[in-house]
Amino acid sequence: MAHQLDIPNALRFEDAASGLRAVISTPMAEADIYLQGAHVTHWEPRGQRPVLFVSPKSLFAPGKAIRGGVPVIFPWFGPRSDGKPGPAHGFARTTGWTIEGTKLRGDGKVEITFGLGPNETSRGFGYSSFHLRYRVTIGSELEMELETRNDAQEPLIYEEALHAYFAIGDINQASVSGLEGTTYIDKTDGFKSKKLGDEPLFIAKETDEVHVSTQATCVVRDPVWNRRIIIKKSGSDSTVIWNPWIEKTKGMSDMAPDDWMGMICVETANAGDNAVHLPAGAARTMTALIRVEPGCEVSVPR
Repeated sequence: MAHQLDIPNALRFEDAASGLRAVISTPMAEADIYLQGAHVTHWEPRGQRPVLFVSPKSLFAPGKAIRGGVPVIFPWFGPRSDGKPGPAHGFARTTGWTIEGTKLRGDGKVEITFGLGPNETSRGFGYSSFHLRYRVTIGSELEMELETRNDAQEPLIYEEALHAYFAIGDINQASVSGLEGTTYIDKTDGFKSKKLGDEPLFIAKETDEVHVSTQATCVVRDPVWNRRIIIKKSGSDSTVIWNPWIEKTKGMSDMAPDDWMGMICVETANAGDNAVHLPAGAARTMTALIRVEPGCEVSVPR
């Protein structure tokens, strides 16, 4: 069935270790997306380095989360917080999605739409009346649009994230701007509420920060690879910054010891105090638009 949705000279579906994979190759970009988790693992605009980080030790196996790319997080972020059992970051990232459609647009971009509805796994966690539609558009920009529809008779409360891992030349020299002055929850320091200063964010230790009530565009500046990664978003009130640093990486079986040096997560999210309360019968969309621009002033932390 999936092969009927192939687009000549642009998109093909092929078998992979963890199930079916969409492989996109156009004059504008290359990309890979796995049906398990509707997980974008590769995006490389023509003439540029890959933009997304994936660990060489990542597990590509049925039911196992892929370490890197853009995991789709739903319906909770991190550990489930209502006292009920469930895997970290919910079930969407390890569940097989369906393909709702493929399209080669007039502007040369490839559009793939995935769907996820109630199944045995979700019902086991108490989620039986929802539908996710995830549209990924591949071109010189990467656009991800996640729509959640509540088919229940009562409100749906959920968290969500597009948990993007970005590839960088050296974490010690990279920085993130756009979050200056925001309030964040520091998950590495007892979930204390803190406020970021007026400087760009540099990473110098294990970092796990949920920046709340921010709709700002973020820019990852990478002087080693002389580029800027711009993350523009809508329908998202949280931005999460994550890097496991040295010691935590050593304890992660699906990351190589030095992986922390070449990645940073800047996640488009609605998490914690920004969890979504979706009325019965309503739908809501969160989007992230990623683009890469050349040039980067050399930034040195003070």
